[in-house]
Amino acid sequence: MSRAPLWRAIVALAAVALSLYIALTQSARLGLDLRGGTQIVLETKDSPTVKADAGSTDRALEVLRHRVDALGVSEPGIARSGEKRIIVELPGVQDPRKAADVIGRTAQLTVHPVTGESAEKGTAKPAADGSRTLPDPDRPGSHLRLGPTALSGEGVKDAEATLDQQSLSGWIVALDFRKDAGDAWAKVTGDAACAPQGAPERRVAITLDNKIISAPGVNEGVACKSGITGGSTQITGGFDQSEARDLAALVKGGALPVPVDIVEQRTVGPTLGADAIEASTRAALIGIALTALFITVVYRLMGALAALALALYGLISYAALVALGATLTLPGLAGFVLAIGMAVDANVLVFERAREEYLAVRSPDLAKPVRTGFAKAWSAVVDSNVTTLLAAGLLFFFATGPVKGFGVTLCIGVLASMLTALVITRVLADFAIGRDFVRRRPALTGVASTGRVRAWLARRNPDLVRHRRRWLGASALLVVVAVAGIALRGLEFGVEFTGGRLVEYSTSRTVDADTARGAVSDAGFPRAVVQESGDGDITVRTERLTDAEQQRVKAALERPGGTVTVERDEMIGPSLGSELRQKALIALGIAVAAQLIYLSVRFRWTFAAAAVSAMVHDVLVVVGLFAWLGKPVDSVFLAALLTVIGYSVNDTVVVFDRVREARSRDPRGSLEGLANRAVVQTLPRTVNTGMGALFILTALAVLGGDSLADFSLALIAGVLVGMASTVFTAVPVAVALERRNPAPPPARTGRPGGSGEVQGGYSPLEARRRRERGTGAVV
Repeated sequence: MSRAPLWRAIVALAAVALSLYIALTQSARLGLDLRGGTQIVLETKDSPTVKADAGSTDRALEVLRHRVDALGVSEPGIARSGEKRIIVELPGVQDPRKAADVIGRTAQLTVHPVTGESAEKGTAKPAADGSRTLPDPDRPGSHLRLGPTALSGEGVKDAEATLDQQSLSGWIVALDFRKDAGDAWAKVTGDAACAPQGAPERRVAITLDNKIISAPGVNEGVACKSGITGGSTQITGGFDQSEARDLAALVKGGALPVPVDIVEQRTVGPTLGADAIEASTRAALIGIALTALFITVVYRLMGALAALALALYGLISYAALVALGATLTLPGLAGFVLAIGMAVDANVLVFERAREEYLAVRSPDLAKPVRTGFAKAWSAVVDSNVTTLLAAGLLFFFATGPVKGFGVTLCIGVLASMLTALVITRVLADFAIGRDFVRRRPALTGVASTGRVRAWLARRNPDLVRHRRRWLGASALLVVVAVAGIALRGLEFGVEFTGGRLVEYSTSRTVDADTARGAVSDAGFPRAVVQESGDGDITVRTERLTDAEQQRVKAALERPGGTVTVERDEMIGPSLGSELRQKALIALGIAVAAQLIYLSVRFRWTFAAAAVSAMVHDVLVVVGLFAWLGKPVDSVFLAALLTVIGYSVNDTVVVFDRVREARSRDPRGSLEGLANRAVVQTLPRTVNTGMGALFILTALAVLGGDSLADFSLALIAGVLVGMASTVFTAVPVAVALERRNPAPPPARTGRPGGSGEVQGGYSPLEARRRRERGTGAVV
């Protein structure tokens, strides 16, 4: 075995072994949309004294971390996003009202001496001397006059909810003070102990956000001027266990340095998460099985080896996700499955090139056409995968939440697909064709066969480029229909882009959309968009909906629907919605610019412009389809759209790579003829790759549930339109631009007519190298 195959075998074995070890010893981190729970996105705001920046947001994050830990949530997640955003994930929490109230409050805890009481309502705003008047929690209708602040929550060292051991009738919050705060507590309670029993001045008020939560009187045993010493005390107030625990969390966490607003809130029920995992897994297994069967039938032994490599691809991708600590979301699962199509594409590229090489020379030596197939497919595989990585990278930088997870898994999947196709499949193929049993039976490998598509093309010998004006006219008509749908019907933007709230309810009794719409309207929300979802669920979308109003809608649906549970709850603030719209446009704009720059470097600007034209064509068609069908345009659709961009350019790059190769062999040949030959040569790859991707996407659309149905529909449309636009849009546009802006003639070396003259203007040494690689010929 030579050095190169040996190194490939070592790399392949090491990758598989390491991936297997990681997969067996570690488990993936599931996103909230798969395991159920609540995600809250907070945005810090400027206060009168503190500016909201990265530093103050980090301080607020630490305060929130203490509060979240005190809530007792298993495996919570909290992290800063950008300069002013904090993302809090609470697995298992299905009531976002309580969580949002506890973690989002500013929680200014203060202690005040009581200077008297009043039957008249005062003001919570401090007077010039620092006093204020607040309602007495123990005597409805009465108010207490409070003196200046004696100490604040910053002096609290610890707070814990405990059962009242004396009365055993309620819960209390035990406080431990820091040294200076303990002295301040002793002073305020010592002053209060000097007042007679029953006088309001004998009480000490503990306030939270300008609300008295407890105003206990000092016990008789406390000496005047001595107060309660020891650096600890207890807050009583008739709390139940939950109230006491929440208060302890607020007090222990301390005050937020800056105010926070809830700009996004998502809640997913555990049932929905379990159903999504089951549906996605089933769809993935069926899609992969059908794809593996298809490539095995088409490419026989090589296809079977590619199917084995696909299984190893799944193992490597999963291990990479786990090792990087990436969160696996529902769109991420779709990205994981979709990347299988990219892995199939790389294998199909190699096998089709190997077929061409074998059919050109029909040598009994199978090793040479297989090696040449891998070598010649390298540039097309790299170019096509880089364009997909550009789109996936944009998803990571511009998207939020689950869609960011889609970008991560797609990036990992594309890189893993290149490893499996160019290294693992190569090792398996080299091993197989080195066996005497296989060498004596070349038809068994699939490389020696023509294939149905290639045989049909050989019989028909179509001239597809000759009718380019006709194809461009059809493409233009398709774009006009799509734009008409966007203009006439408009786009149904989801709450991510418009702001608002979307809640999905599950009812024990079947409720049609009209009945549900009437119930929601009677609850006071006549403008709410009410629709039926899968399995009889009801979705309600409104511009604004508070937690209390959401409970009112739920109660209204209980009359016709029986028992109602919240399966999904998403709330997006208007500021975040406008920001996401802006980010979506930026992401699409950068995607187009990035593809244009990359392709201009790899090819000519004419080819880059043609590829981008086809890409824009595909995007408009998919968006127009969703406009005509009235499908929602949300962040998941944005993920699908950016994937369509990557796939569209991927398909075009493969054809243009052939055109570039053909022009290097025959630089003075007719561009129309070269382009048509490139289209015909790559059409088997286009069809076979498209079929492999469609197996997977159809399985996701049919079996993946409502969560992935629209996502899969967008990708199916993108794949079909992308396959057609490569042939009928990109290539005709490239030919038209090249005719108007021809490339400069290549430089020639050597003496004209002498032995040194080389086709294409190459030196004798370069010609020999190209002849050995099969990419050039000496005249």
